Amino acid sequence: MPFGWQYLGRWSFITALVVVCGALVVFPAETRAKTVPARIIEFRHHSNEEIPRILASIHERCPNITRIYTLSESSVRGIPLYAIEFSTTPGYHQLYHPEFKYIANMHGNEVLGRELLLHLANYLCEQFLARDPEIQQLIELTRVHLLPSMNPDGWKVSTETGGKDYLIGRNNNNSVDLNRNFPDLNRIMFSNEEAHVSHNNHLLEQVDRLKEPIQPETKAVIRLIMQVPFVLSANLHGGDLVANYPYDASRSGARTEYTKSPDDQTFRHLALAYSTHHKNMANPRRHGCGHDGYNFGKQGGITNGAAWYSVQGGMQDFNYLSSNDFEITLELGCDKYPEASALQDEWDNNKDALIHFMWQAHIGVKGHVRDAVTGQPLPHTVIHVKNITAGHDDDIQHDVTSVHGGDFWRLLTPGQYIISAYRDGYHAMSHRVNVYDRPHHEAQRVDFHLRPLQPTMQSPNGNSITDTEYDETDDEMMRNHIVNNLRKKWLFRAYNRAISTN
Repeated sequence: MPFGWQYLGRWSFITALVVVCGALVVFPAETRAKTVPARIIEFRHHSNEEIPRILASIHERCPNITRIYTLSESSVRGIPLYAIEFSTTPGYHQLYHPEFKYIANMHGNEVLGRELLLHLANYLCEQFLARDPEIQQLIELTRVHLLPSMNPDGWKVSTETGGKDYLIGRNNNNSVDLNRNFPDLNRIMFSNEEAHVSHNNHLLEQVDRLKEPIQPETKAVIRLIMQVPFVLSANLHGGDLVANYPYDASRSGARTEYTKSPDDQTFRHLALAYSTHHKNMANPRRHGCGHDGYNFGKQGGITNGAAWYSVQGGMQDFNYLSSNDFEITLELGCDKYPEASALQDEWDNNKDALIHFMWQAHIGVKGHVRDAVTGQPLPHTVIHVKNITAGHDDDIQHDVTSVHGGDFWRLLTPGQYIISAYRDGYHAMSHRVNVYDRPHHEAQRVDFHLRPLQPTMQSPNGNSITDTEYDETDDEMMRNHIVNNLRKKWLFRAYNRAISTN
């Protein structure tokens, strides 16, 4: 189906509100107007005006595997947020093909990631054309989204003031730090844990207050997350050299406190996948950054976010708690705004890690959930995992859900697991699965065919329920089951007021 609306089924009215207010906008025509020469992207800092030209040049060389689009909202100053997609079916989600994203330049004065994503886009195109087997396979198995700049306004301010200040240009043009501007889902998750509430995923529907209005750049990314069933992502920052993983916010409210997520083992693997393929990040003998000069290389080049310092309203944890997406934060170097002369070395330092991390979207398992009688796909099915490796008996208290076509992905490290599928109106089903380490291969398949509790369902008037009616009825049952007795009308008004103040 066409990209966009097919993923809305399970989410609540708040999620729907966020998405209905604006969809992604495809950007085909304007990008063809001016292009840079083929195969040439200089190692220098590129302006906001040059980004769409560079992406257009890449699309013109690789039209069959790329699509350029803009997010639903522009920046405060009206600059579009441009993204490029790599896929063998651009614009469409393919069954069993995980969705991946990199977002850079969230803090406007942290600019290395912006340039790395431009060069990464160029590299993927060139290597695909050169028939590099690894890149061809990666693009054939994965749908990749690259957003070079989430904060073009901040970049402009930082650049115009010399790019030397540690803070100038960090925020957007409303002086808001975008990495503190996402709904605080950690608060909801930690409250659920304390109350022994089992709801542990897709928590946006439980938002009851916002500490500040959501900025247009943040809105745009939230809508992207809600529209695309991302499996894995990373956001690219600067100021240190470390791969940071959830949780970013501490449970107790302490400034520093190791705060495990239910997927701590998998997140450590993901962070190490980047740090150990970077040329310097995991080096215990390199120089550290900052006043204390601490070298995260001594701990493998990775850190738990809250153990470093606690962040509320961050994009990393929002992805994990609002969707099926596992996201980490990459701090790419001590210098937030490196000189142009350093960019080629930084590309060499990061290239292998950028590619290897994308492959991590294929660890663990993938599969589909279908009705055992009709064969129809069953979206919104809860996928629960228990770790039974080496005598363990540990439920992983973070579930994912199947998406529109009934397909799902569950990132896991090697081991033995019991994977179960639950959906209202159906008998649950479980598989015992051995997950193996298979670098740069697609995930192993685990499929579920669920038997209905009743052969047919009747509507209140006694008539048979059509497929469309059944979808709506079942979705309402699931929503009521998950959200329980939330005061929906009050919640809607509170969220709508917060959105409208923008």
